[in-house]
Amino acid sequence: MAKDIIHNAVRNALIKDGWTITHDPYTIEYKDEFLYADLAAEHPIAAERGQLKIIVEVKSFVGHSVMQDFKLALGQYHIYLSLLKITAPEYKLYMAISDVVYSAGFQRPTIQLIVQQDILPMIIINLESEEIVRWIN
Repeated sequence: MAKDIIHNAVRNALIKDGWTITHDPYTIEYKDEFLYADLAAEHPIAAERGQLKIIVEVKSFVGHSVMQDFKLALGQYHIYLSLLKITAPEYKLYMAISDVVYSAGFQRPTIQLIVQQDILPMIIINLESEEIVRWIN
């Protein structure tokens, strides 16, 4: 399975932010299907609440059309989300993208509308510093 070109930067940013990578990749298994999300991580939070667990699908959006890449990524996100609700409901699914892609492509009104209506959790990463610059929940 090929890793996205920003995979390592996202992984490093999560680690810098205090996350422990538990799976790279995370296998989503449902009946006879096996799908592979990029990363799973956990972060200790208040003792009475245990661990916060996330699965992160990494997307670089390097195709010829941001909208085409977004359509494919959103479809993949929804497939994973549907299966995770059944197989691993303790995880929250995020899409990780670079801050450059977010600033340039995700400010388009059509994409903003879909992100807001669809309630798409995202992690925005600075690729140079390998740091999380924004969480969108």
